[in-house]
Amino acid sequence: MALDASTGYAAPSTSNLQDLEASLPMFDIERVSLQFSISSDFVAAGVANNVLILALSTGRILRIDLDSPADIDDIDLPKRPSEIGIIRRLFLDPSASHLIITTTLAENYYLHTQSRIPKALSRLKGISIESISWNPSQPTASTREILIGASDGNIYEVYIEPSAEFYRREERYLKGVYKTSNGPVIGLWTDLIPGRADLRRVIVATPSTFLHFAGKIGRHGHEGSGSIFSKLFESETATVHDVSNVSAGAPSSLTVSPETQDNSPSDHTGSERIFAWLTSQGVLHGKLYLSPDTSELGGKVLADSKMLPRSQIPPSQTAGGRSRRSQDAVASMILSQWHILQLVEGRIVAVNRLDDTVVLDQVVLEPGQSALGLVADIKKDTYWLFTTQEIFEIVVTDESRDVWKIMLKAQQFESASQFAKTSSQKDAVATACGDYLVGKGQYLEAAAVYGRSTKPFEQVALTFIDKGEQDAFRKYLLTKLSMLKKSSVMQRVMVATWLVELYMAKLNTLDDTITTKAELSENMNTAESQDQLSTIRKEFQDFATKYKSDLDRKTVYEIISSHGREEELLYFATVVNDYNYVLAYWVQRERWQETLAVLKKQTDPEIFYKYSSVLMAHVPIELVEIMMRQSNLDARKLIPAFLNYNNTTKAPLKKNEAVRYLNFEINQHQSTDAAVHNTLISIYASHPTNDESALLSYLEGQSYAHEQNYDADFALRLCIQHKRVQSCVHIYSSMGQYVQAVDLALKYDEVELASNVADRSDTDPALRKKLWLAIAKKVISQSSGIKTAIEFLRRVDLLRIEDLIPFFPDFVIIDDFKEEICTALEDYSRKIDELKGEMDESEKTAAHIKTDIKALEQRYAIVEPGERCYVCGLPLLARQFFVFPCQHAFHSDCLAKKVVELAGIAKGKRIAELQMEVSKGVSVGSKREKAIKELDALVGSACVLCSEMAVKLIDEPFISATDDAEEWAL
Repeated sequence: MALDASTGYAAPSTSNLQDLEASLPMFDIERVSLQFSISSDFVAAGVANNVLILALSTGRILRIDLDSPADIDDIDLPKRPSEIGIIRRLFLDPSASHLIITTTLAENYYLHTQSRIPKALSRLKGISIESISWNPSQPTASTREILIGASDGNIYEVYIEPSAEFYRREERYLKGVYKTSNGPVIGLWTDLIPGRADLRRVIVATPSTFLHFAGKIGRHGHEGSGSIFSKLFESETATVHDVSNVSAGAPSSLTVSPETQDNSPSDHTGSERIFAWLTSQGVLHGKLYLSPDTSELGGKVLADSKMLPRSQIPPSQTAGGRSRRSQDAVASMILSQWHILQLVEGRIVAVNRLDDTVVLDQVVLEPGQSALGLVADIKKDTYWLFTTQEIFEIVVTDESRDVWKIMLKAQQFESASQFAKTSSQKDAVATACGDYLVGKGQYLEAAAVYGRSTKPFEQVALTFIDKGEQDAFRKYLLTKLSMLKKSSVMQRVMVATWLVELYMAKLNTLDDTITTKAELSENMNTAESQDQLSTIRKEFQDFATKYKSDLDRKTVYEIISSHGREEELLYFATVVNDYNYVLAYWVQRERWQETLAVLKKQTDPEIFYKYSSVLMAHVPIELVEIMMRQSNLDARKLIPAFLNYNNTTKAPLKKNEAVRYLNFEINQHQSTDAAVHNTLISIYASHPTNDESALLSYLEGQSYAHEQNYDADFALRLCIQHKRVQSCVHIYSSMGQYVQAVDLALKYDEVELASNVADRSDTDPALRKKLWLAIAKKVISQSSGIKTAIEFLRRVDLLRIEDLIPFFPDFVIIDDFKEEICTALEDYSRKIDELKGEMDESEKTAAHIKTDIKALEQRYAIVEPGERCYVCGLPLLARQFFVFPCQHAFHSDCLAKKVVELAGIAKGKRIAELQMEVSKGVSVGSKREKAIKELDALVGSACVLCSEMAVKLIDEPFISATDDAEEWAL
């Protein structure tokens, strides 16, 4: 047995979904086809979380999961109806985890979703349950603390926890916490109050009384150890609402609206629910406000609630179309999100709770057919009607479709905008709201609303302009600009440009007010104008930053300039990264500090190249500091600025900023650009100072680094032009032109400088002597006496007195340098004696060599008969052999092979060639003898075991792979 599953259909596209929903009826009542047979009538029903519970008069309970209706749990009560009575009511918690069943004989049972066996609630035996308030936390393992309303007016708190133990009771505790004096408790509701975990709201409803409790609950050591609601009922006074003239036996109930779908299931404090209390006079409904201040909560809830009277329900129609009676009895009532659904004499009537309009009045039941009532699934937002034999589902489609109209009619524009779905609906709300606000004189608020509407731009603009509401007009344009599409380029440019004009006019107005110290209006003084000026300026800056892509630079420059707004002009140029404009602006006004402030933020090298000349002329120190922090500048492109600065400045070299930057490029950035180095040399050489130490230090630094990044010819011409003698001499020396260096130094009488060049020259002695002779000639020609020349001569070890005699005048008397001549002669005599001693020593050495040669001719070696070759180990006398003075002997061929192994490639190749010539008789006569002699010389030049060739064997092991290792054993 099963319920008929819903047939699937293709989902419409998103674009057509709203039109499709609008064309469907808001409420549609469908009969659910039962695919199972029942032997008796339904007596009670409940729906929660897509789980349907049906109770039959036979005591059976059907539990059906609507997501898979083919699976049905068929559960029987432990006892027959004749013993415990027929099931009267079912109470299913919102999560469908807990079910409490009560019978006509006040027998109560509990069934958990994971169980198929109902358990008797012994402590609740005899209590006729009329209502239950489930725990707002919606637990699944246990019910936790719940409230039960009885037909005798008592309210009990109970904690039910399923147990597998047979003798253990399901109820942990049961305690009476409150008693009404106005009949049965037909409705209970408990929810959490945000702010504190120990706050609760409890609503108690009887047929004639509505009670609202709010306050603190009690706490115990652990959960389930005792009542928590006793403290609330004992310490708090309820806010009460009574209805009079209650009809005896008239149906009465309390219901709460379903959970909103935009809130998560665990959120029990984030949304305000709606309550509805059915009485014989009508339906009292209102919002369950949430507030940590519980003292006024009940009064606010009841003060803002309203009554839907019975007279609002249309009467039933007779067969002839006439009203049968003025009022029909309401059998049942539930709440949807926006409507109150009532079962009236077999009809379902849906009334919009916002404006009390009837949106549905449809006959569902046949005459005489009885109904169990309406049931709502507050978690899944579904609605059901149960009879004794049938099930109807009330399908809701786009229930909130007309809410925006009702809100709009009630001038609740914010709420209307929230519920407007289509663009036309939102536009209608915005237009109506704007017109309303304009009528109230709230122009600023109207501007924001008009900006989101499609009301003609011209009408809105004229409205604000005619009324002189420039601030509102500016706000309208801002809103309109934010709503325009990116593709609407021209519209965006025009609106944004108009806004610039409005901002400038507003700023000028405020400036005029501050300047004249006049009041802008009756309630605004100068100080307030100053504050507003800052606010409007900040607003313009934000606007320019956000919409810079919608502004034409040239047009905006013209508008702002026409108003004389310097700060705004520069701010806009900065925002659009037009730093050339900003810098040109400050440079034209010779505002150097402002110029530098902008330049510090730049990284574009072209900007530095463009303004370097003028800034070097006025703020060189600061400019150089900024440029030294840049890493992407090409110093070559800054040279014109440096040269222009150098031509105009009178600063000493130590304070010359061009020199400082060029040195920074050379020393820190390791620049090798010849133009940079030549520029530095040019500045050094052309400076009016006579001190050339800075230039010379640079040149020496280049030499020490073994570099020459400058053009030597260019540097030489400059140094000669500006008579930088030391620098010229250094350059000549670095070029190896020592003669020119000495000549130039002597030309300017720089004898000491010339001497330094001659001393450090690394040329041959002949050149050094030549240099010193030139220096000596200059010294002798300048000397006032012969002694000065003689003193100079003593400094040089290459010159002799005879070298200097030609340079002396003819009238010089020899007595003037007699001592020097004697000293020179003595030196010559001493050197002759040394040479004679060396010759004697050489003669003795030659005699020793002759003696050794004669001894070699008589040298011999004795070879014993058993002597063996040191290479192959065979008898030595078996073939030709060599014997060395060290007594090592080798066969000629063995020695040759060994020599080839140890000798180099060239020597080994030559030995092989000679061996080939001798063995094959290629050579004859003297040639053969010559080849044999050369071969013997190559092979027998040294012993392979104790000569230098033996060193090459140091990395070879003593024992080879072919040797017997035992022979080496100790």
